[in-house]
Amino acid sequence: MPLDPHLMHQPTAVSPARTAYCRFAPGRLDVRMWVALVWIVMMAGLIWSVTSRNSMVSKSAAGVRLATIPAVVAPAAAGKPWKVSLPGNVALDLVWIAPGTFTMGSPPTEVGRNANEGPQTQVALTKGFWLGKYLVTQGQYQAVMGSNPSYFKALGKDVPVEQVSWNDAMMFCQKLTAQEQAAGRLPAGYAFTLPTEAQWEYACRAGTTGPYAGNLDAMGWYAQNSNNKTHPVGSKQPNAWGLYDMHGNVWEWCTDWFGPDPGGSVVDPLGPASGAVRVIRGGCWLHDAASCRSAFRFGGEPGNRGHALGFRLALSPGP
Repeated sequence: MPLDPHLMHQPTAVSPARTAYCRFAPGRLDVRMWVALVWIVMMAGLIWSVTSRNSMVSKSAAGVRLATIPAVVAPAAAGKPWKVSLPGNVALDLVWIAPGTFTMGSPPTEVGRNANEGPQTQVALTKGFWLGKYLVTQGQYQAVMGSNPSYFKALGKDVPVEQVSWNDAMMFCQKLTAQEQAAGRLPAGYAFTLPTEAQWEYACRAGTTGPYAGNLDAMGWYAQNSNNKTHPVGSKQPNAWGLYDMHGNVWEWCTDWFGPDPGGSVVDPLGPASGAVRVIRGGCWLHDAASCRSAFRFGGEPGNRGHALGFRLALSPGP
């Protein structure tokens, strides 16, 4: 390839002083090379920055946060039921939920569907967790918190606790975590909490794709069969994963802020980074069958309480 004469050094006669200077200062060709090198580095940095930002946006579509919890080794008890011994010889049972994938939300053809149940989203949950076999009962809440806020106190300690706000439920989780950590009974890196919305729906569906995880009348207490009250937990049939009252009895708080479903595919979603209301799921004794569907969702302010509003405990990687 012929050389461009404009890019070649031309030999010239120079003084010894000039020769010494040129050993340390670049000539015309060296300056151009340095400018070109700086320009290439700057452009590479710009391209990397834009590519990284676009990648981050695509992974968190619709403002949904993805889990950033450091890797936690699955405890030896993974795959087995978990039993918590509460004060007063009260027990609380949890079921192991293995990692997996599912379709979150409902199809446009589902009867009773609301617009906020879509677009359907492919969700991968990469970490197993435990979830309460039953709703938290009045007896369990009393054992941990020392009080019982429920409207239906007269129905006994085995009915779900209600009139519990999101803040109340999280305080229960924090107090129980501290108790179990002090006793050395929690796996390293795990804490009691509320389920994420994705964890809740994954566990509710238990591998099903229809409106309910089975026959609603056989599985849940709702307006048409509840006689306007709550009922003892576990008095209906469980779903395929051994979880009771995922449909009906009382509503259940989730950790997430309420927001639109992202659509597409996500991994270990945590919901929006901020919001005004928290996610509520599952239906209750007061409302109709459509509100008990696996995909039905709405939200409430974290301080809200009601005599159809309770929660279910989860044990997941956490602080």
